[in-house]
Amino acid sequence: MLERPAAGERAVVVQLDFGQLDIEDQLEEVRLLTESAGGAVVGEVRGRRQSPDPKTFAGSGKVQEIAAMIAGCAAQLVIFNHALSPVQQRNLERDLNCRVVDRNSLILDIFALRAASAEGKLQVELAQLEHLSTRLVRGWTHLERQRGGIGMRGPGETQLETDRRLLGNRVKLLKERLARLARQRGVQRKARRRGDVFNVSLVGYTNAGKSTLFNTLTHAGVYAADQLFATLDTTSRKLWVEGAGNIVISDTVGFIRDLPHSLVDAFHATLEAAVDADLLLHVVDSASHARDEQMAEVDRVLDEIGARDVPRLVVWNKIDLTEAGPGVERNEYGNIARVRVSSRTGEGLELLRETLAEYARAKTASRRQAQDAEACPANPDFID
Repeated sequence: MLERPAAGERAVVVQLDFGQLDIEDQLEEVRLLTESAGGAVVGEVRGRRQSPDPKTFAGSGKVQEIAAMIAGCAAQLVIFNHALSPVQQRNLERDLNCRVVDRNSLILDIFALRAASAEGKLQVELAQLEHLSTRLVRGWTHLERQRGGIGMRGPGETQLETDRRLLGNRVKLLKERLARLARQRGVQRKARRRGDVFNVSLVGYTNAGKSTLFNTLTHAGVYAADQLFATLDTTSRKLWVEGAGNIVISDTVGFIRDLPHSLVDAFHATLEAAVDADLLLHVVDSASHARDEQMAEVDRVLDEIGARDVPRLVVWNKIDLTEAGPGVERNEYGNIARVRVSSRTGEGLELLRETLAEYARAKTASRRQAQDAEACPANPDFID
């Protein structure tokens, strides 16, 4: 395998069309992903295929076109906005003589750059090792040679088998550490439930403005930037809402199309804040023309982590970039379905606070009814 390039490398991105309708959106997204990873896009290669080529994904003719683009742009890195198999990645690196990164590897690299907390770093390392485990097969030709040894390797054990064993031990250790942290968070959640605190989690597509909204509401100072996956670690703060008292609001990692399953699994503990919330604020970039697809992707991931039944409120963010004004929209049952705000200018945030208060009061009333029903059960009918 070729050495991994340093950040800031000149990259050629490859986007193939297999019949999708949003190719331009996907290209824009991979550009943002590359910039978030510290790279610079210097060339793009597009193509149309019925299905991926089993050897090189793109086909021999397209590989030659990519090689010409690399030479013309003096690029050191090729990024496929697709998931590549280990064999396809190895063949491409051999033919192109440069490092090839697929979409999953690119997202993992960004997560590795952004993780700040100890738990976040453990989760990213776990996802990277699980991704690497699939790349050990035929990834390095020197690993196929048998080498006898004392201590680490048994007699006749190949280097590939040794690496698999060491990798498996590390994955087991990381899972145990994350399980301990998950138990600690479980104790904290039980304490919050005993205090009857209304819990709200911000969810949404990456770069929808969740962290900016979180900072504006809570003055938390969480890092926020116009880039993908600016925030990875869940941060919780108390927020005083008139008419409801203190509520706990949490900022979570953003979602993205085709989020690698290893990341969903590794960050399941972090995303428990969404599963255990009383209300999910689904923050949507209303200025994006791909917002419908982004909302569908967020809903898919929420269903995958077990948050299907958690009440959701859509927050139509970035109205300062559109012609929409602040407001509250209700459905046919009179329930609030959407709030239009701008986290950057503060427009509509008072309406959002009022909405949160309404939800919190409804939860309190529902809890009191349940307690009253439990304390004073209905008397059974007596027959004389």
